[in-house]
Amino acid sequence: MAESLFVKADEVSEVLGISRAEAYRIIKILNGELAAKGYIVINGNINGSVICDHTMTTLSYDSRD
Repeated sequence: MAESLFVKADEVSEVLGISRAEAYRIIKILNGELAAKGYIVINGNINGSVICDHTMTTLSYDSRD
C-alpha cells in the first residue's frame, strides 16, 4: 500500500520536536485555513506538503529519490 499523503499529530510532533497536544493545535489551525479556502479537511490529519510549507521542514517521504 502506498504511503499516505496525510500525516497525524504523532509524526508532526516528532518532526517538529513538540508535544502531541501542540501538534494537534497546529493541525487544527492549518486545517481551518484550508477549510476557509474551500478544501475538504480531515480532523486530526494534515497533508504532508502543507505542514512542510508552513514549517520549512521535510518529512521522511518527501526526501525519497
